[in-house]
Amino acid sequence: MKKNLKFAILFLFGFLGGLAGGLAVSFFQTTTNTTTQTTKTSEKVTVSKVNYDNQTSVTEAVKKVQDAVVSVISYKQGPGNGASIFGNQDSSDELAVSSEGSGVIYKKDGNDAYIVTNTHVIAGADQIDIQLASGEKVKGELVGSDTYSDIAVIKIAADKITTVAEFADSSTINVGETAIAIGSPLGAIYANSVTQGIISSLSRIVTSKSEDGQIISTNAIQTDTAINPGNSGGPLINIQGQVMGITSSKITFASATSNVSVEGMGFAIPSNDVIVIIKQLEENGKVVRPALGVQMLDLAQLSSSQLETAGLENSDLTSGVLIISTQEGLPAHGKLQQYDVITAIDGEKIETSSDLQTALYKHSIGDSIQVTVYRDGKEKNITIELTHSTENLSNN
Repeated sequence: MKKNLKFAILFLFGFLGGLAGGLAVSFFQTTTNTTTQTTKTSEKVTVSKVNYDNQTSVTEAVKKVQDAVVSVISYKQGPGNGASIFGNQDSSDELAVSSEGSGVIYKKDGNDAYIVTNTHVIAGADQIDIQLASGEKVKGELVGSDTYSDIAVIKIAADKITTVAEFADSSTINVGETAIAIGSPLGAIYANSVTQGIISSLSRIVTSKSEDGQIISTNAIQTDTAINPGNSGGPLINIQGQVMGITSSKITFASATSNVSVEGMGFAIPSNDVIVIIKQLEENGKVVRPALGVQMLDLAQLSSSQLETAGLENSDLTSGVLIISTQEGLPAHGKLQQYDVITAIDGEKIETSSDLQTALYKHSIGDSIQVTVYRDGKEKNITIELTHSTENLSNN
């Protein structure tokens, strides 16, 4: 009996000890889990209260001019496509967006503000709208445009204009300095986009053709700043926020199979050239340029049989401009002869028609130029007075 009682007491104490230990472990785990859970739920997302000055010379430059940068939207009337979105009337006179580009406000004069852009942005437009930096649209009036320089001037009401851009002296630009483009790549939906690069080169001659077939030979600044369709006409600014050029084009090389867009090669018309053009456009609505009155071909493009016809098969000339004919009554008539090869103007080497055009357009009506020609196996200098303009050229 005593033995059984002793065993029962030991069993009871063992059971109570085990129970107490289990409760202790359970309590410890619960406490730990509760503590862990409390720690997790007490974690918070914090924001640093340390203030950094993120203003840089680039941001300051952009701030100075960005409110003067606009989107230029051109509209043309097209054939009707059924009912107009403005009613049930025929839509034959409906305006549709034909092109979008950029521009920059450079002057306020009384009730008017003036914008410079590219001619190809507004060419053939029946209506021009200007979207301001604020997003508001106003109607633009074309003051004048020049195909050769690809520069146009548009006038708008000045009441909403608060910022006017300042031009830099483009003759002081250095290769390697900061270049910042502001504009509307791919259209007004991306208005006031900013890209940054450097000046890659100065005085690049970029040749292209206008819609009416005119050769456009532009003296341009080259930059690696990202430039895309829609940037055309916008400003290329320096680190002081001054306009050192008007963005004009992005080079494309044509291959046998496709056109290849080249990254890091953009071009802008130097501000000093822009200022000369916009002054004439404001005063006359056009740019008056001198004309020689010649029909010509690049010597390098002639076949061997054509060279033989011109009597040049045995010459050492590899470049220059061959005169095919002259227009009666214009400066070259009676001065230049058929099969003359122009090799220089005022001592400046002429290799192509584009070179000749560039050299000629540096002059004004009334100037005289010295033309160096290759004739009958010899070089000859001829002085020609520029008495007529390109408006006097025959269309034949």
